[in-house]
Amino acid sequence: MKHYNIRMKRDLYIDFAKGLATLSIIFIHTAFWSGQFYIPAEVRVFSLVFDVALFYALSGITSGSNIEKTLYRLLKLQITYMIFVTFLFFLDYFFKIFGLNFFSLEWLQEFYSTFGSKYTINDISTAPEWENLGNWYLHQYTNADTFPVVMGSFWYLKVYFILTVFGVLILRFFPKHINWFIGLCVVLTLLFNIFPEMYPSGQVGYVAFYLAVFLTGNRIKGKKIPGKMIPVLYTCVAVALIWMFWYYGSEIFYKINRNKFPPKIPYIIWTMFSLVTLFALYNRLKISKESFVTYIGKNAIFFYFAQGISSSLVYFLVVPLKEKMPWLILMIIIYIINIILAFGISAVLKKVDLLGWNILEIIRKKTAIE
Repeated sequence: MKHYNIRMKRDLYIDFAKGLATLSIIFIHTAFWSGQFYIPAEVRVFSLVFDVALFYALSGITSGSNIEKTLYRLLKLQITYMIFVTFLFFLDYFFKIFGLNFFSLEWLQEFYSTFGSKYTINDISTAPEWENLGNWYLHQYTNADTFPVVMGSFWYLKVYFILTVFGVLILRFFPKHINWFIGLCVVLTLLFNIFPEMYPSGQVGYVAFYLAVFLTGNRIKGKKIPGKMIPVLYTCVAVALIWMFWYYGSEIFYKINRNKFPPKIPYIIWTMFSLVTLFALYNRLKISKESFVTYIGKNAIFFYFAQGISSSLVYFLVVPLKEKMPWLILMIIIYIINIILAFGISAVLKKVDLLGWNILEIIRKKTAIE
């Protein structure tokens, strides 16, 4: 009997959607970090229309019930993450040593003041603060002084690890009860919002909502939403938005970001448009060729790491330029520069990752018991 090696054709729509979602995250961090100095609040709020919920939905679409494969993928991601934060740790440390030896503590303090008063540094240690690296390994995201946006955006990763484990366990052991688990997550999310005093701290609120998104994504895997349902879904989104502004008042528009951490009803409603659009176009919009966007999607994790660094670096362009040109022109320029920087940094990070894996392989071989 002949055996044929059949490779499944990669769904470029997933890569395309991940690429667009990554570009949206770069825009969000352009608007909400350095953009706080010059971008109007209205624009910053609108940037949240296409947000991290898309990644959880896409993860649900691409996930299956194979526990071993999923845990192996998460282990690889954890190691890649540890290689990255190790690189970041030494980058941050050596920059501080460089600043102290070639300039002064005052120079470094002025440098860090560029990020705003929240990131003012009073004292800088000349010894590596190893406890920070240990905390990063264990997903306690203490600040990286030189690149504050990095740790500010990593909350996503911790939630991703948690809900992926829960998700694959549900898919594996309760494949006929997925709708029940979606319902449970929705009920918990509503309960936390109706009774705010019950809203738990930590990751529970995040996982309750985003696990529902993950499982919903998995439910439509390989399917297509009927054309007649699409107008109905968008109508529901419109009704929800109208209700939100009627119930909370127009000022809720400016509080969307406050309702993101953890996700509350206004932010959840705000994300519905992007999720409906993602699901409506799935298996309907055909992407047949590789592109700039699909490349970003294929390398989304490295771009996610890179944009934290690039979004920190653009502060040093924004501060001197914000008074010299209209905000819209500056925003477009900074966003383009941020994307270009993210491209370059992601390429470097891929090489750092490869080097890290090669070093680990050498250590493994040297320490293996014959």
